[in-house]
This record gives sequence, structure tokens and C-alpha cells, in this order.
Amino acid sequence: MKRRHVFVSLFAMALATGCFGMAAPALALDDLRIIAPAKPGGGWDQTARSLSEVMAAMGAKGGTVENVPGAGGTVGLAQLIDQEKGKGNVLMVNGLVMMGAILTNKSPVTLDMTTPIARLTGEYEVIVVPAASELKTVNDLVAKLKADPGAVAFGGGSAGGTDHILAGLIAKAAGADVAKLNYVPFSGGGEALAAVMGGHVVAGISGYGEWAGQIKSGELRALAISSPERQAGIDIATLKEQGVDVDLANWRAIIAPPGLDDAQKNALLGAVDAAVKSDAWKKVLTEKNWTDLYLPGDDFGKLVAAENARTTEILKGIGLVQ
Repeated sequence: MKRRHVFVSLFAMALATGCFGMAAPALALDDLRIIAPAKPGGGWDQTARSLSEVMAAMGAKGGTVENVPGAGGTVGLAQLIDQEKGKGNVLMVNGLVMMGAILTNKSPVTLDMTTPIARLTGEYEVIVVPAASELKTVNDLVAKLKADPGAVAFGGGSAGGTDHILAGLIAKAAGADVAKLNYVPFSGGGEALAAVMGGHVVAGISGYGEWAGQIKSGELRALAISSPERQAGIDIATLKEQGVDVDLANWRAIIAPPGLDDAQKNALLGAVDAAVKSDAWKKVLTEKNWTDLYLPGDDFGKLVAAENARTTEILKGIGLVQ
């Protein structure tokens, strides 16, 4: 049997068995293209290439990854919306970071103009202090924030990014004045780590994987992790279980262009569903230490709307968005 026929059969089977609540004709994904709206080597690029390889192994033709970097992913988003409209063979990786970039860059294109396919993976954030810090628990940090938000300098990634958003959410949950949040952005995890270790900031925020080594060695004390519940193999209490009602994942997702008909949309939903449920994708998750946060279709669309509302509110409070 030809590879195309195998591919079509797989997705037709996925749809027919009710993965999305309805059956629809499956389409062959000839000349599949996945846009990574960033330079090669980063998280979005790795996600695009990993998904492309898994889908190609399952029969998709093409599997080309195109890097379209710029403005926090909004250059690629503009291409997806303006140039790829109605094309059922195009996907694009995106994530929470893009949501902040859309707002801070005042982008004329937004995620609600696209076709939601699925959230794929995510990483939870950790709040850390140097081992010698007087802050022993996240409640010590909250008390300091309440007393004087400006006295608590957080160090993390780019302004308006996931780390900045989490700092704002913690300040808000603590009852502190978010407008006085003191956040110092750094261009990379190494710079942020040096600032935390050197005592140039009070606390640092980053993805767990970025600083896992220093946490395990005892150089950094992890006050909390931003997951909704304890994570297997990570002995760090969540914000929520310590009384700070916040959880946040730096998620990565896959979207499609606007203007797709039901058959095109369902074919892409089926294709991605089959790929992420495959052993090959599970192997990718293990090798790259990615957390599986798969959420397909309309449920992912609802998440995007909720995250956009929350991100908009916190970035307005911080003063980055008018």
C-alpha cells in the first residue's frame, strides 16, 4: 500500500472512532509544511522539527519546517494569517510567549484569527532564591511583596514573557500593587542565573529545566513550582498548596491558518492526534524531558481565550500594555 493511503487510513480511523466527536473525510497531507516562528535551535523550532519527523514517519509527505523569526513569533503569525489562509497543509508552532508578544508589540494579527489545533507540551516555572537567602518559603516572599513590591526584584526572561507574567500573577495573588512590580529582564537563562546567584535580584523565575541542576546541587533554593499539582520526580511544593492561588505553564501548541473548511480542519486534527498518541512522540517527550499537556481542538481554543484574558489583565496591571 502506498504511504499516502496508509496516512489517510490512519487519520480516517482516528476520526471515525470519535476522537473529535464527529466523522469527516480525511485528507492526504501532501507537501506538509510546519512554520517555526523563531530561529533554528530554540524550543519552537525543536517542537516543529520533532512533530514533522513523527508525522513524516506516519506517512505525511513533505514535512518541511520553515523558520520565520521575528517579534516574538508575530512575524510568522502574520504570514500564517495573511499568506496561508485556506491552506490545509500548513501548521505553525506557537505558545504562551507569543501571546505576550502580540500584546506588547501591539500586533495587528492575533491568535483568535487562526484555527486552533492543539496544545502539545509545556514546562512549569520555578521561583528560586540563592541558598543563602533569608527567604525560606514562598510565604516569606509574599510577605515581602506585600510590604514593598518594589523591594522584591525578580529576574527572568524577556519583558512580557512567561517569567514576567508569572511574577505579576504572584504579586496580584499576594495582594501587592502589581503596578510597582520590580522585574529585571535578561536575554538568556545564564544571565538570569548569574544575577540570582550574585544577589543582584531577590528571586529568579524560569522553567524548571533551566535551573534543575543548581536546585539539585543546593546552590539555589526552589520556593515553589507553578504547576497545578506536584510533579513526579520534582520535590518542590506548588504555589497553590502554599496558599498562592496561581498556576501557569509555558505551553507550546500547534495552530493552522484561518479559512479552513471542516474537512481540512478535521484532517489536521486527526493527523496531529494520531501523531501525539504514537510511540514515536512519546519517545520524543521522554528524550527532551517535555511535559505532555495535549489538549486538542475546541478545548484548546477555549484555553487560548482564557489565557489571553489573563495575560492581558496582568500585563495591563504591570504597565506593559495600555
